[in-house]
Parts: sequence; C-alpha cells; structure tokens
Amino acid sequence: MRALTDMFAAGSQATSYLLGGLVLIAAGLTVVWSLQIDDVASWAFDVLGAGFVGLLTLLVLATTYCLVQLRRTRGDGDVADFWFLTGVQLASGVATLALTYTLFGISLGIGSLAGQALTPDTVQGIIRELTASFSLAFMTTVIGLPLSAALRTILVVAHGKQRLQQPVSRLIERGMNS
Repeated sequence: MRALTDMFAAGSQATSYLLGGLVLIAAGLTVVWSLQIDDVASWAFDVLGAGFVGLLTLLVLATTYCLVQLRRTRGDGDVADFWFLTGVQLASGVATLALTYTLFGISLGIGSLAGQALTPDTVQGIIRELTASFSLAFMTTVIGLPLSAALRTILVVAHGKQRLQQPVSRLIERGMNS
C-alpha cells in the first residue's frame, strides 16, 4: 500500500509541475504577445494536431515523473540511476516524436502533390495545402527539439547535483565495487 501511495504522490507532484509550467508559459505568451489561452490552445490543436499535443504531453509528464522520482531517491545510486536513465530516454522520445511528426508533415505535403494536377487554376490551393502540411512538419521540430534538450538538461543537472551530495564514503565504496 505504501508503494502505491508513493507512486500516486509522485504522479501528483509531476502533474502539478506540468500544469504549473503550462500556466507560466500561458502567462508569458499573454504578457509578451498579448495572446489569450484559448488562442494558444486553438493554434496548438490546429497546427500541431491533437495526436502530437497528446503524445507530447504524455512524454513530458512521464519525464517529469522520472525527475520527481529521481529527487525522491536521495542519492540511492542504482535507483537514482534507473530514474535518471528512464527520464533521459523519455526526454529523447520527445525529440523522436518531433522528428517523426516532421517527416509525417512533409509526407502529407508531398502526398497531396501526387494526386493533383498542377495547373494555373489549382496552384494556389495546392500551395495552401502544402503550406499547412509543412507548418505541422516544422513547428513540431521547433517545439520538440528544444523541449527535449531542456528536459534532458534538467535531468542531467538534477542527477549530477545528487551525485555531488552523496557522502564521500558511499562514492568511495561505489568506486571500489566497480
């Protein structure tokens, strides 16, 4: 029962961090560009798509969960390493997702060209479809790659800080057992 309670507490804390981050981003967008939250959400779902937004949210939440668990280990070497490595893999999954959607958007754009005759009357419509597909393609990369790098950086710094805070005797013991 204790393990379930701890898991729920870590999940709740990770969700709080994610929602808090979203509130800060929304506040920043409102201050800098005078955008309303419904405008941002509408843009995200129109340009990026519900699939990308949903998968990205799950990966960021899972990475944040690993960060919370990493901080809860209090330097317990193998357990801390497990949560660190799992978090890094999930953060790398954000980059993979972004690049996959980039290729998907480019494929959609090229696919739309293949089935249409290119005439002076159809050029404008074709370019509109191509632009929408490429917008999906490149915005997923613009959002996903920096986010992935930021998540990995946070994990590496947190793990490194934890390692520095370990007692010297534990570090010596680990070095002798390696």
